[in-house]
Amino acid sequence: MSARPFEGSIVVVTGGAAGIGKAVAQAFVEAGAVVAILDREPGTPSDGVTALQADVTSDAGVSAAIESFAAQHGRIDVLVANAGVSYPATVEDGPLEDWQRILDINVLGYVRATRAALPYLRKSEHAAIVNMSSCTAATGLRRRVLYSATKGAIEAMTRAMAADLLAEGIRVNCVSPGTVDTPLIRKLIDEAPDPGRQRRVYNDRQPTGVMVSAEEVARAVLYLADPRAQSTVGSVLTVDGGLASLRLFDS
Repeated sequence: MSARPFEGSIVVVTGGAAGIGKAVAQAFVEAGAVVAILDREPGTPSDGVTALQADVTSDAGVSAAIESFAAQHGRIDVLVANAGVSYPATVEDGPLEDWQRILDINVLGYVRATRAALPYLRKSEHAAIVNMSSCTAATGLRRRVLYSATKGAIEAMTRAMAADLLAEGIRVNCVSPGTVDTPLIRKLIDEAPDPGRQRRVYNDRQPTGVMVSAEEVARAVLYLADPRAQSTVGSVLTVDGGLASLRLFDS
């Protein structure tokens, strides 16, 4: 196996215009891959990245965008399903229409992208799907009921998809990040009444005392997609600064 296993690989990253998705796309480009980002507002992509405009709630839009890119290259080697939105809420908050919309984006958006990509993933010799979960799937955080539900669904789907697709040579895994230092989080910090305190809140969620970087998450995605990680399948790779597992109490 080449020391650069992604050289010439064909990669699609949903939600790749900013934050984690942008870092993932850039990491694949630096590893030698041919990369497309699918986003509702892809903007001007980085060098080496193809922009695909589609809303993940549109089955026709997602299918057309992914098929147009895959048809140029004859296959897809890696799908990174990452597009999603947050929604701070308790179980009583928000109209059910909002809940249905978030489930449509965060869960069915992954389904649409996967369905569109699968015919082309089947043409790859080393196909991989990497889904983006969240620490909220395993850790109860206040006012995150809806978002947590969508990410719990992603982890369950990942395991079931892995069982379905393994015989076809398609490995499915997911990454579970903690609080990631993205432009969205920085915007929330800047808009807070006390930005310094808000940054400390986000940092202190992790036992490490710092937020997770988008680049750390990207490296985790590349590991899971690497053909050399053939025994890693149906797994959740946690990159959360110890949030889910560590309790640093004084003894």
